[in-house]
Amino acid sequence: MKLGLFGINTGVCAQPEVAVRVARAAEEAGLESVWTGEHAVLPDPQVPPSPAPPRHPMLDPAACLGFLAGQTQRLRLATGIVILPQRNPLLLAKEMASVDVLSGGRLVLGVAAGYLEPEFRALGVPFAGRGPRTDEAIDVLRAVWTQEKPHFSGAHFRFEGVDAYPRPLQQPHPPIVVGGHSAPAFRRAVSRGNGWYGFFQGLEATEACLAGLETAAKQVERPAALGALEISISPPPGLDADRARRYQDLGVERLVPVPAARDLDDWLRAVEESAALGEALR
Repeated sequence: MKLGLFGINTGVCAQPEVAVRVARAAEEAGLESVWTGEHAVLPDPQVPPSPAPPRHPMLDPAACLGFLAGQTQRLRLATGIVILPQRNPLLLAKEMASVDVLSGGRLVLGVAAGYLEPEFRALGVPFAGRGPRTDEAIDVLRAVWTQEKPHFSGAHFRFEGVDAYPRPLQQPHPPIVVGGHSAPAFRRAVSRGNGWYGFFQGLEATEACLAGLETAAKQVERPAALGALEISISPPPGLDADRARRYQDLGVERLVPVPAARDLDDWLRAVEESAALGEALR
């Protein structure tokens, strides 16, 4: 079981000195990864389903992970997730290839279609059709990272006669983890993802999502080059060794707890707890 921590770019970790302390402590404790969240803007005032107040600090994922790349040596640096249809995929490919190079090949790129309509509206991005744009954008990332002469022609993105270096260090590219709990997200993960990520999913919800992935696997083809679909979960509070083993029995390969941390001390305790959990699972 791989163990990570979610939220390295948000809340108190939006303070660079705190993020560095937490990331270094996680690395020293033997944790596998730290994960960022993303919302470019948040509704003001906060309205459901917005996850945080409008003044909640949240660093840009690429900037945060690029910064932490120079402060760590082994820790995997993950996005959980980037809201892909809000991004130009060529620009994102450049940003994330840069993070992979700066980190020596430690990026995990989590992406999803997003769910917060006011955010899309503010950014001038259509909320409708975000799923197909997400699918195409994943294909664009792979094209620009792996093709000798990158080109793409789709309904939403088209390019040829361009290239972008440096390429990511990881070959053929950094793992792409698809987030989301809907049937389209499950099909996207099966057909395009190296992994699937479920955020804040309890045991019963995780079991239901895994059933959804099994159904999707009967509906869409999974390219052999993607390998087995790696399952990552951010569980609700209350994770202990017994519950972690139950996740493991379901087929979960990575747990990424979300600490209820208000300050640096809380975060450091969360690192210690996750390290102790890892020991208990060995």
